[in-house]
Amino acid sequence: MPTTDAPTSSENAPPRRRTTPRPLLLVVEDDPVLSQQIGWALAEPYEILFAENRVEAVALFRARRPPLVALDLGLPPTPHGPTEGLAALAEMVRIDPNAKILAVSGQSQREHALKAVENGAYDFFIKPFDLDEFRIALGRAFHLFRLEKENREMQAGSGSADEPFGASPPMKAVAAIVRKAAAVDLPVLITGESGTGKEWVAQAIHRQSARRAGPFVAIHCGAIPENLLESELFGHEKGAFTGAHLQRKGRIEYAEGGTLFLDEIGEMTPALQVKMLRFLQEKTIERVGGRGTLSINARVIAATHRDLPSEVREGRFREDLFYRLHVVAILLPPLRERGDDLMTLAHLLLSRYAADAGKRRSDFSPEAIEAMTAYRWPGNVRELENKIKRGVVMSEGRLLSPADLDLEETANPEPLHQTLKEAIDALDRTLIQSAFEECGGNVTHAASRLGISRQTLYTVARRSGIHIADSASDSSPSESIDRSASSDITTSDG
Repeated sequence: MPTTDAPTSSENAPPRRRTTPRPLLLVVEDDPVLSQQIGWALAEPYEILFAENRVEAVALFRARRPPLVALDLGLPPTPHGPTEGLAALAEMVRIDPNAKILAVSGQSQREHALKAVENGAYDFFIKPFDLDEFRIALGRAFHLFRLEKENREMQAGSGSADEPFGASPPMKAVAAIVRKAAAVDLPVLITGESGTGKEWVAQAIHRQSARRAGPFVAIHCGAIPENLLESELFGHEKGAFTGAHLQRKGRIEYAEGGTLFLDEIGEMTPALQVKMLRFLQEKTIERVGGRGTLSINARVIAATHRDLPSEVREGRFREDLFYRLHVVAILLPPLRERGDDLMTLAHLLLSRYAADAGKRRSDFSPEAIEAMTAYRWPGNVRELENKIKRGVVMSEGRLLSPADLDLEETANPEPLHQTLKEAIDALDRTLIQSAFEECGGNVTHAASRLGISRQTLYTVARRSGIHIADSASDSSPSESIDRSASSDITTSDG
């Protein structure tokens, strides 16, 4: 069958505006009525190819390599069985395993559709199906196909500068800021919850900037002890301190001509903040124990999960350094606010880790997709990545289950509390206990993490049934709660 395009031309007609080619969709269906309905419904966004049997379908697929296929499993000469459809699927997957094939079957052949997914189909639909839902599924499949292609090109070093950020409005806004930030050589401050991908965004800015040929040097300011961080950043001279047997360059020097990424800069001590401010202002540094200055040409991108304006107000972060860093600001939304980008990213990660493990045809089961969609992802992209790594290792078949992803218990949320007050108290307890764990039991830091004062923290804790030991109520800056002592912080429900 011909494609749905049948344009006419005339020598006297005005030249057509050049547009982006429409993606190819191969429809393999022996019912002419259904083929015609699909053609009418999808003719605008897609260029559609039609085939009525396995031989035609495989020939068209091999010749045109469409990224999308709608494949009816019941094809002649055995239209009431899946033999021909599954055979066509196997040949297409062998020709191009990256194509997204949507299997279609009748109500009595649901088990055949599931078997198709196990053998490489991207999704399945049961006849009769809603064409609007089918259109949405095709759109998601093509979006994933495009992102996977861009990812492969970037890994091969031949991709475009555009990064696959996602299609949700928050991530489209992030992508727009990244493009603008990459075009100018100014400091950038990336904020957002832990695990949202701040270093990945910093790398994207570097790759798209004029400094892409230079080094990208990253350092986690909270992972290195305070007495060593200065030497790691600025380097040291021989004999500068006990154990300094040789001269050593710091990370800032190694970033010459490229980008220096300061992860969790909110953990930096006030003394180091002063030295970093001088570097940003003058582009010079002094090694520890050195007497002269070195000029360094490096761009600074910083990131933190902390609320730096609050840190400035509390006197823990220098206001002048904040404004030096806060030239271009990027706020990364948590994963739970990125809509369909969750599953798009999940499929990208699965493709990567399954290929590394030799399981190239892995996919998520419908139950796993439901569990992943329902989960809140407090650890954001980092947690998603870890769970998918685990799932690839734990899965025994082609489809990953909720248990493989360690999402069995989270797939079914707990029932709602009877009253609003109970729900609020439960949420307060969870947030307060989480803040204490993250801050090592320090009351002042926990209050800052929650964006409230110390006094408010005590008040909310009492109201929510959490008891903070009297020994922790000292107002000195060194106040803390021993995270290992169960008597320091307890809840009224044990």
